[in-house]
Amino acid sequence: MSMTGLTFGIYPLGVAGTPTGLAVGPKDDYEKIQQALQALKGEGKTLLVRTYIVYMGEDTVEKMLAAAERYARAGLLGDLTIGVHGSNSDLKGWLAFVRTIVREYGAELASLQITNEPNLSFMEGANPNIRKVLVEGVITAKEEARAGNLHVKIGFGSVPDSEHAVPHFWEDLAETGGNTFVESVDYVAHNFYVDMFEAPLPVAEIPVTVERTLRKLREEHLAAAGIPPAVPIRIGENGWPTGRHPLTGELRTGERQAEVLEAVIRSVHRLRGELNITHYSLFGLRDADSSKDDIFHQFGIMRDDYTPKPAFYKYQNLIKELGV
Repeated sequence: MSMTGLTFGIYPLGVAGTPTGLAVGPKDDYEKIQQALQALKGEGKTLLVRTYIVYMGEDTVEKMLAAAERYARAGLLGDLTIGVHGSNSDLKGWLAFVRTIVREYGAELASLQITNEPNLSFMEGANPNIRKVLVEGVITAKEEARAGNLHVKIGFGSVPDSEHAVPHFWEDLAETGGNTFVESVDYVAHNFYVDMFEAPLPVAEIPVTVERTLRKLREEHLAAAGIPPAVPIRIGENGWPTGRHPLTGELRTGERQAEVLEAVIRSVHRLRGELNITHYSLFGLRDADSSKDDIFHQFGIMRDDYTPKPAFYKYQNLIKELGV
């Protein structure tokens, strides 16, 4: 496996998901976003911008294409994820949308992820046809990329095992997929958050948790799906918010955010060769709303006015040291 550094990325916008809906706040400032991205990556390093659009049926296509165009004009298309609404089963419309995105924006994309969290039962996994949606979406995207001689990488998303994971997802994916699917997959993105929903972990335990999570994905789940070790893993989403934890009452500081993120990132970097991990993407650049002290509004390494937290400088230095 390759022993080069990691390709780093980041979600640049303010809107964030919560268990009860969306966290929103001040509008995104695209000029300040670009300034922050340039400061993070410095000279000679790569920083992929990760953005999202969600297909919710044919009546949403125009809105989602407008969002993709807005991202393109703002220079925020690089690593794009197309999600699908959890209850949507409009396969024909879904595949037409995937084809349109590849045709219209494939030349601007480094990678296109089909589904974000398909094995999460209360998200995309709520769709009983999600495996077919995923498999045919990946195959269709790859066919369009090849037909257009485009170099965009095609992958799909996942989350770790939990009581909320779709049962037998990986084994069923192997049955649904087949050789054409496996040959179309350029990477598998994994969204995971360490030390989020439990009592605070000692920093020394964070590398153990990271390794256990990623080793389970590579050695158990991807193997069960028939996806070989040569297909890279990407960290699609990872982060650690500041603010007050609604379950534990713990106040999470900016200094602790920087400490935890460094422990996670160095663990991913250490495992990159053995587990074939190529990318790490941070969620995210800025808070949704820094005036609200709950953690779901404060995932950023910057406040909502684009002033840095300590983790901004930590991420900047890690990109310089460990990035490609």
